[in-house]
Amino acid sequence: MMAVAGELALAALAAILLAWLLALVLSHFLPLLLNPKAPRGSFGWPLVGETLRFLAPHSSNTLGGFLEDHCARYGRVFKSHLFCTPTVVSCDQDLNHFILQNEERLFQCSYPRPIHGILGKSSMLVVLGEDHKRLRNLALALALVTSTKLKPGYLGDIEKIALHVVGSWRQDGGGGRVVAFCEEARKFAFSVIVKQVLGLSPEDPVTARILEDFLAFMKGLISFPLYIPGTPYAKAVQARERISSTVKGIIEERRSPGSCKKGDFLDVLLSSNELSDDEKVSFVLDSLLGGYETTSLLISMVVYFLGQSAEDLDLVKREHDSIRSNKGKEESLTSEDYKKMEYTQHVINEALRCGNIVKFVHRKALKDVRYKEYLIPSGWKVLPVFSAVHLNPSLHGNAQHFQPCRWEVCYFLSIGSVLLTCHLYW
Repeated sequence: MMAVAGELALAALAAILLAWLLALVLSHFLPLLLNPKAPRGSFGWPLVGETLRFLAPHSSNTLGGFLEDHCARYGRVFKSHLFCTPTVVSCDQDLNHFILQNEERLFQCSYPRPIHGILGKSSMLVVLGEDHKRLRNLALALALVTSTKLKPGYLGDIEKIALHVVGSWRQDGGGGRVVAFCEEARKFAFSVIVKQVLGLSPEDPVTARILEDFLAFMKGLISFPLYIPGTPYAKAVQARERISSTVKGIIEERRSPGSCKKGDFLDVLLSSNELSDDEKVSFVLDSLLGGYETTSLLISMVVYFLGQSAEDLDLVKREHDSIRSNKGKEESLTSEDYKKMEYTQHVINEALRCGNIVKFVHRKALKDVRYKEYLIPSGWKVLPVFSAVHLNPSLHGNAQHFQPCRWEVCYFLSIGSVLLTCHLYW
């Protein structure tokens, strides 16, 4: 009897394994069979597809081996199997523009499910449909109110924080030391954002606590999504809960009798009756997330590229010296002064183009979409790859070279506006 039971157990296990393998194969190849008119491409291995090759690290001013290989073999629009789902990858300028212009009509945000656990259910990155529209419109309205009610000392605060960070590099005794500039840029960006969003100074103990949790949060955001105690992903989920608790505590303090307004973004948030407390906390976290990594990386990229080009560095310095010479010795720069920095803006635009801080975004087709000769099947993931447009030699001469002067000519596609669109609409 025991032998028979053992045989039955083995047979059941074999049947389960066979069914699992069959499901993997069908989920991998069925989309290809049912959608023969989808763009050309390959699906790679079952389940993981070509995700690992797609995410392989490479220099930011190159496309990387995966995109170069696939564009050469299949064209600038091709299909693949990425993030466990059939995917259309677009390296085409016109199709990318079409995808972004048809947000919530033909396409929808579709970030991988594990990200939802870290960001929370109210984040603009994960909410969909009418909720996403509502939060997006509120975000734009609140940003407009915030920009029109900037404190007189807004630029002064940024200058003080910048001088504080640079001053910390000096070492007593006159000896030099190595500075990890990217980390310092992160420190600077975080201090500015926390000051403007929550009204906290860099020296405030709460700032240090939020920064510690936020670093754990950022590390887990790009980690393997395995929720086991001690893993970066689990630590990120826990860090998000601690940040939420800290922000809720600040909100309660602001609401207490006798509390004075600080004129920061949190005051603007609290003045809105259209958001729940959880949504207000998510707005704060989204503000930190949206500005921290992107801003610090851009600052680092600008310094890196200017360090490679003495001519461009000299032009930027001369522009700044010219504007500074028209001010009094103790007089601070104004927003009008910054608007006069045309060549500096060219440098920023070119750093965005070469640096490719936002390489692509996740979208999903809400219905079958026909675009030119391509069919994007309903339910498939769509990845508009901005770096492929930024580095396209047919659009930008000497595309891999840092040349700020190219921005003195008006481009049909403003890279800066595309990145801003992605940042605001996610």
